Amino acid sequence: MRFAAFFLDGASRAFNHRPTFSKLVVVLAASSGGLVAYADSKSDAESSQNAPKKKVVVLGTGWAGTTFLKNIDSSLYDVQIISPRNYFAFTPLLPSVTCGTVEPRSIVEPIRRVVNKKGADIKFWEAECFKIDPTNKKIHCHSDIGTNLDGTGEFVVDYDYLVIAVGARSNTFNTPGVEEHCHFLKEIEDAQKIRRSVMDCFERASLPYLSEEEQKRNLHFVVVGGGPTGVEFAAELHDFVSEDLSKLYPAIRDLVKISVIEAGGHILTMFDKRITKFAEEKFQRDGIEVKTGYKVVKVSDSLITMQNASAGEVSVPYGMAVWSTGIGTRPFILNFMKQIGQGNRRVLATDEWLRVRECEDVYAIGDCATITQRKVMEDISAIFKVADKDNSGTLTVKEIQDILEDICIRYPQVELYLKSKQMRGIADLIKDAKGDIQKESIELNIEEFKKALANVDSQVKNLPATAQVAAQQGNYLARCFNKMKYSDENPEGPLRIRESGRHRFRPFRYKHFGQFAPLGGEQAAAQLPGDWISIGHSTQWLWYSVYASKQVSWRTRALVVSDWMRRFIFGRDSSCI
Repeated sequence: MRFAAFFLDGASRAFNHRPTFSKLVVVLAASSGGLVAYADSKSDAESSQNAPKKKVVVLGTGWAGTTFLKNIDSSLYDVQIISPRNYFAFTPLLPSVTCGTVEPRSIVEPIRRVVNKKGADIKFWEAECFKIDPTNKKIHCHSDIGTNLDGTGEFVVDYDYLVIAVGARSNTFNTPGVEEHCHFLKEIEDAQKIRRSVMDCFERASLPYLSEEEQKRNLHFVVVGGGPTGVEFAAELHDFVSEDLSKLYPAIRDLVKISVIEAGGHILTMFDKRITKFAEEKFQRDGIEVKTGYKVVKVSDSLITMQNASAGEVSVPYGMAVWSTGIGTRPFILNFMKQIGQGNRRVLATDEWLRVRECEDVYAIGDCATITQRKVMEDISAIFKVADKDNSGTLTVKEIQDILEDICIRYPQVELYLKSKQMRGIADLIKDAKGDIQKESIELNIEEFKKALANVDSQVKNLPATAQVAAQQGNYLARCFNKMKYSDENPEGPLRIRESGRHRFRPFRYKHFGQFAPLGGEQAAAQLPGDWISIGHSTQWLWYSVYASKQVSWRTRALVVSDWMRRFIFGRDSSCI
């Protein structure tokens, strides 16, 4: 029996080194009877399950990256996250942080807490990517919190799929002095610096040896940019001054001045004109100066120089300036764009499936990229050929209707154009192009088909760089990754125009849920779907409820609501911390 056991153990080891055998049966005879040994190797299905997972590397923990992380099925992939900050920040509330309405830690969620909630083996490294190598599928990173044996803190990570979600930086338009003397409002650290700077201006203006002119300069707060962020910050600052600081600094409260400088003709130009008008009138009542048509050309440590078509060049003294004029591309993304032939663009270009153009297995979501929608007129001949099933050289209304759904999915501007012209269907579009139409049997040749769709591409527009867009892109891309294997065999997208078959997925389609503009004094404006405009105190309470519900966790939701309650009861904190 000892021999039998030894032989069985040896046979088992031999079997483990012979994976091509699916089964091994050993029968031994002994004096006490027969002994049967049976060993079963792993089946092909089990082997495939134990195959290495594809590695998905995510750059960034902002709206796009965090939403992707929360929704991806991490059991299907080896997910790795790289970001210079180890938390997610609810950026729409950054203006509230600048004035102490909300505390900084109330709007951040540690990314490792998000990872732990998924209960998966997801790796996170606090580091910053400085180079992408798409040819070898590697990214080069460096960490400021630790060094390797070379003392550089640099390391390389390879990937199978790369998701770029690094956001954007503030765009200075190369204006001299902006980097050195202006505050930005993109990160938690920016909001904290602004809060300290506001209090420093008040404390400095309170010193006994300053003249009134010097006090006025220190208490002149300038906001460059009349977009949602700049307007909301100006409104928050006005409330902070009028409700809290005026009581603590009664001797200098009448010297405070807040100015909003906008190069365009109006502030909040992305909103309905009714909201723009209300905001400008409210700011005028509140004493906030709105200077439209002024372009800032230079910033020094004490003066802001502007140009106006009628007034010429004007310089005004200031105590603190916040620059909020738009977003720009990060330097390493610009270098990556040059590598892949996008050097002539201002922002990274993706297709409608969020894949980086001219690049394999690389996706980009959020503010760092923009979708370049395919034009209908670029594919008009191919569309005509696909629709013309009988190869007659002409299209009937029925033939167009058979492919219309796929066209609208692939080219959303077609549906938008029909709605904008109040057309009920393709028949109205053809009628507009060819004249009176009575029967579905009427036919169009290629030139008439081109004429019918000639103006459709006028509806192509770039998506705004907002948290709402970034979050929807992160959610969409995660769903695509989750069903990638299934969709290879069961494609759900529209017909391929230039190739056979269908696309694996439907293209990304942004759904607008509305936008808010808090205007101070417990009043806000909202532009919601269906051209519904809401302005006033009730809208501010709607803003509270929406922003509380959109927090990333119950912890941050409770903290934000408690901060709002604290402010109502005790006012805002004015300490220089």
